[in-house]
Amino acid sequence: MKKWMKLVGTAAVGLMALTACGQDSSAPAEPEENQGGEEAPAEEEVTFKIGATQIVEHPSLDAAYEGFKKAIEDAGLSVTYDFQSAQGDQNNVHTIANNFVANNVDLIFTNSTVSTLGALNATDEIPIVFASVSDPVAAGLVTSLDEPGENITGVIDLHPEFTKKTVEFIEENFEGATVGIIIDSGEQNSISQLEAVKAAMEGTSLTLVERSVDSSAVVAEAARSLADRVDVFLMTTDNTVVQGLGALVGIANDYDIPLVVGDPDSLDGGGFVTYGVDFFSIGYRAGEMAVQILTGEKIPSDIHIEIPPELSLLINKKAAEEQGVEWNDEWDAIAEIIE
Repeated sequence: MKKWMKLVGTAAVGLMALTACGQDSSAPAEPEENQGGEEAPAEEEVTFKIGATQIVEHPSLDAAYEGFKKAIEDAGLSVTYDFQSAQGDQNNVHTIANNFVANNVDLIFTNSTVSTLGALNATDEIPIVFASVSDPVAAGLVTSLDEPGENITGVIDLHPEFTKKTVEFIEENFEGATVGIIIDSGEQNSISQLEAVKAAMEGTSLTLVERSVDSSAVVAEAARSLADRVDVFLMTTDNTVVQGLGALVGIANDYDIPLVVGDPDSLDGGGFVTYGVDFFSIGYRAGEMAVQILTGEKIPSDIHIEIPPELSLLINKKAAEEQGVEWNDEWDAIAEIIE
């Protein structure tokens, strides 16, 4: 946006210079003579600097980042990216955000709740566009979805019906089950989702058992501690746990425990079922917002925060077999089956 403003400023200075030379502004402009047949210099292309950051690298967040970049590419903008992963360490989040500010980037793309908090703490001037945030209001990023802050907007990754439909699916197919959930209690995203799951389970036949972890390295240990007590594992979009998906799938397969996951990309990693949203699409929409901001069409506070437009039931048939799930023929009619 700042470079867009620079172009406008340059044009204004040029007009003032012509006026100062006494040119009659009412006279038709004379075409410039093309000396020696040389082509007139092309207008200089503006290249924007975008700082992009996410808490960890895993398939869902990576898909969102790819979607973001594709939207920028489709819009034809020239951009250089400075991508920084915090590698799961929240201490790195603030360093990354402060470096973006010091380098005077034109826009920051944040891909997770923690990364967005870090950027918002670092600047109230540089535009921030986020994706892969489940509850920006509860996380303190914005006061409401319709009225984001002066320099922040984005797309959330949690469809309003996700938790309700997920709990309904578990109860319909595993009535009376004890459900095990593992979360990183240091991630606001996860606390919000845990509370939503508890609320959705009220009045059902289901029982919830939870374990907290502080790194992906201990996900397997937490899952093993639950394995003898639970009938179903439920994994949200908790980034720490998603990063440890392989270990969780291993325990689920070993103990024949269905693993319900929070995003379609985790089905590729061995999850059994999800009511998921497409993270590439979330990132793509965030990229479209960034284009509007960089070109000066809108400012962040003019763009309300959006929710994913679609929610689909997806089932991994191979994972179902490996986790001892008896196949329900009705799923063939209501779900997209991944063979």
